[in-house]
Amino acid sequence: EQAKPKESVFIGGSPAIKRAYSLAEKVAATDANVLILGENGTGKSAMARHIHQRSQRAAQPFVHVDLGALNENIFESELFGYARGAFTDAKADTPGRFELADKGTIFLDEIGNVPLHLQSKLLQVIQNKQVTRLGEAKARPVDVRIITATNASLKALTAAREFREDLYYRINTMEILLPPLRERREDLAPLAQFLLDAMAGKYERDTLVFAPDALNQIEKHAWNGNIREMENRIERAVILSDNGMINVSDLDLDIIIETEVSQDIQLSDMERTAIERALQKHGNNISKTAEELGLSRAALYRRMEKYDMK
Repeated sequence: EQAKPKESVFIGGSPAIKRAYSLAEKVAATDANVLILGENGTGKSAMARHIHQRSQRAAQPFVHVDLGALNENIFESELFGYARGAFTDAKADTPGRFELADKGTIFLDEIGNVPLHLQSKLLQVIQNKQVTRLGEAKARPVDVRIITATNASLKALTAAREFREDLYYRINTMEILLPPLRERREDLAPLAQFLLDAMAGKYERDTLVFAPDALNQIEKHAWNGNIREMENRIERAVILSDNGMINVSDLDLDIIIETEVSQDIQLSDMERTAIERALQKHGNNISKTAEELGLSRAALYRRMEKYDMK
């Protein structure tokens, strides 16, 4: 029987995150496609790797593709590979990310960013389990487990016809939602300690501890950037600390003000009102409303869904 790998992620005790990781444990043993949802910095890539490490494919490649950073001009060549001479700089036959992930897991991060005209090509590869390199006619079989993630509402994008419905249902056999840190405040202190231990080990600073006022500020901070923000702040603190104690100044967090929650509510009200006025002004024309507000159509749909305006 395969030994379980050493725990490399912090799970915590909040009901939402425990439910997410319980789902992950159940689905890891299968080959089902998984869609991970969550805001930026909530640990989607860590969850994807966690699922891979607990799967039957753990000894095989884990290939992480950031689709949000992938220029659409090289989308096909990066994902599906290319033959020598397929385009100007194609000097040699080159496998794409799907082939590199063969027998393992491919993690397609920010799946919501794939342009509509490229989604059909991705769907074909997922459905047929084979890729055709640019410049070739021969299809190559690929055996990969597919995990995707996004911070966008794919339901809203599907409703706006900006994301293919058939692709949406193909990638989310199992859907796992990762909560933001503001919804799991009981985990803030232990998560900070977990990250401190990891960073202290990385920088060989094993005796570091949080000062009480620093821990107090960690528990009060908004953490809009979620785990990624906390990791960044703690790494900075570990580098700066010179007396074995992580102080408030080392963390360099924004000053917490008592009216933070009420301010968030006021900002939400202002945003909702601005959207309502723009929609009314443009006769509910989404394109014109989005243009006036400086948003993409998808971003506007997400905000309308957030405020239940549909």
